[in-house]
Amino acid sequence: MKALCRDLGTLEYETCWKIQRELFDALVARKRPGAGNKVGSGNETATGTEEWADEAGTVLLVEHPPVYTLGKSGHAENLLVSREALEAAGARFFHIDRGGDITFHGPGQLVCYPILDLERIGIGLRDYIDALEEAVIRTVAEYGIAAGRIPGASGVWIEPEGRRPRKICAIGVRSSRYVTMHGFALNVSTDLGWFSRINPCGFTDRGVASIASETGTTPDMEEVKTLVVKFLSEKLNVEIYK
Repeated sequence: MKALCRDLGTLEYETCWKIQRELFDALVARKRPGAGNKVGSGNETATGTEEWADEAGTVLLVEHPPVYTLGKSGHAENLLVSREALEAAGARFFHIDRGGDITFHGPGQLVCYPILDLERIGIGLRDYIDALEEAVIRTVAEYGIAAGRIPGASGVWIEPEGRRPRKICAIGVRSSRYVTMHGFALNVSTDLGWFSRINPCGFTDRGVASIASETGTTPDMEEVKTLVVKFLSEKLNVEIYK
């Protein structure tokens, strides 16, 4: 099973959201009776007749300009300032259809949006989220960071059993007919000051972290992308190619 990896560089959240929706809708449409095996990953020929029976979907990598997103079940009170104050600081705000509460995306943060057909891969949603978390845990371990999970709290945490755990990666996923969208955001060298305007992911008693804040050095973003794709490919048992 394969999945195409598209590195979008730096892209506005709204534009990337539209790309996600197009890929997501194409994968869902493929699952309808009589739709055949075509995959909406940008791989079709000009005639539209090419079939990709071994394609599971697309993995998008991107950095966003400053933006705050609130999940469908999130609480608006976890935004601690007005939207006008966000705009004055140079950030935007979107209420979106993923799970989870409020989070921040911005420069120095690697955002990964896998739009995948889990049925074709052969895993369920819980195992999929575990795979995302494990890929990040293995990635940050390459920088000497020991990270883990907190039961009942998605994402990847530093000192998860400590008095004040720090989240280094937020995860929020939407799925329909076993097709996923949204994904995870790994703080690489993110300015953590942006998180002071929110209760990150709805928590008031936990902090945030980045690879840079934990190690005192700024890792190369391209290197981090390579590691994330490598470990995600291994955990999903999917060849992620460019």
